[in-house]
Parts: sequence; structure tokens; C-alpha cells
Amino acid sequence: MENGAATKLDRGFTLWFTGLSGAGKTTVADIVEHELRERIGVVEVLDGDIVRTNLSKGLSFSREDRDTNVLRIGFVANLLTRNGVAVIVSAISPFKEARDQVRREIGEGFIEVFVDAPLEVCAQRDVKGLYKKAYSGEIAQFTGVSDPYEAPTTPELTLRTNEEEPEESASRVIAKLEELGYLEPAAELSRRAS
Repeated sequence: MENGAATKLDRGFTLWFTGLSGAGKTTVADIVEHELRERIGVVEVLDGDIVRTNLSKGLSFSREDRDTNVLRIGFVANLLTRNGVAVIVSAISPFKEARDQVRREIGEGFIEVFVDAPLEVCAQRDVKGLYKKAYSGEIAQFTGVSDPYEAPTTPELTLRTNEEEPEESASRVIAKLEELGYLEPAAELSRRAS
């Protein structure tokens, strides 16, 4: 930014995508990741499924273990963020208290993105058949079916993925990062390039 204006362009941040399974968190996060890599280079992605396999192996789906998983993701995201890395987290993270604890630890660089899609839409999109198994009782403690999901009350951004295409949702995330000062506006980038 010109005139020595305060900037967050060299600061890390955590984009925390939360929402039901099948809401579109990973789909939108993948598009955002690609755009961020093009624009700023270093981006780390902490996907809930991958983290659970590698960092939280052995945890159950009890509330306590779900919170432990979210706090572990938050711990890693905080380390990266405070070292200037752009972090994308894509995790159901169903409980507000755990998300709020991560927000407090990361501070200003925590950007909560609520990926909001109706339960029936998420179930229709389910390529793994998890909702079908949850409704039939094969999977216990499934968020949105037999376990609660506490939607964020004041996220920085809400994406209604049943009303917009993934690219539109991703564009809104990028625009929010520009608005918050973590990315240089695209218009400014193209002006400098010409």
C-alpha cells in the first residue's frame, strides 16, 4: 500500500472454514488455495480429514475428542500464522467453544468462514455415502444427524454454497482478505504489472 499505510500484507493469517460435511469447505478452500499460491506463494492447508489421520489418529468422535482435534489444528495454525504463513483450515469443527478458543489464541489473524448449506443439500452431495450410513444408524455421532453442529454467530464471512458456485464463494473469500488488508487488491496488482 502506498504512503506507508499500515499493512498486513506481510503477516500470516488463518482462514478457518467450518460447516457440515458436504457443505463445500474443501471445494472452496482448494480454489482459494490456488489463488493464494498465485498471489503470495507460501500457503499451508490443514484439512480436517488429513489432520485426523496424521495428527489426531486414535481420537474418537466424542465431544471431548472432537474439541481436542480442533485445538490441535488450531495449535498448528497458530504456529504457522505467527510465522507469517497463510493458513487454510477446512474442518467441520462443530463446537463454537473450541473454535472461539482457537480464535483467542490466533488473535487478529483468525478469519472464520462459515460454509453454510442446508443439511438436505449436504446429504445429496455426499459422495462417500456417510449421511446414508448416519441416517441408518451405521455411523454414530455424525455431525448434523446424531450430533449437533453449532453454527458461528459472528463469522467474518458466510458462504451459502447452495446459492452460489464454488468459484463465486472463493472470490468472496479473496475479496474479504483484500478488505481486511491481508492481500493487495487485484486492481492494484494489475496496475503495477502494466
